[in-house]
Amino acid sequence: MNPKTIKIIYRALTILFALAMLGDAYGGITKQEAGQEVMRHLGYPIYIMVITGIFKLLGAIAILQNKFTTIKEWAFAGFAINFIGAFASRAAIGDSANLLIMPLVILAIMFILYYFWKKYQTIKTT
Repeated sequence: MNPKTIKIIYRALTILFALAMLGDAYGGITKQEAGQEVMRHLGYPIYIMVITGIFKLLGAIAILQNKFTTIKEWAFAGFAINFIGAFASRAAIGDSANLLIMPLVILAIMFILYYFWKKYQTIKTT
């Protein structure tokens, strides 16, 4: 794959992923009703929405920047924990497969973004 293609894919995935996480962060920080319903369904307290929303906001900012690579790595790790936790929470209460699959799909997209970030770092240094 040529460097220009890697750069385009990396930037497009980064923007799309960050926008999705910023939207999720906004929903959590503002305690949107749909999110509250999910939290009640899963048995979590509503206040956790604000806490995770702030972390998602910070994580999205970390994903968008390229200067502090360690912080970016931690953001990827945090999002991975979030998506695995969402899957595990839904599985633990016996949700259907269509509800279980979404966190795994987003996790897969995040891993693809991570892969292209690493490829982008390689071509950027050469």
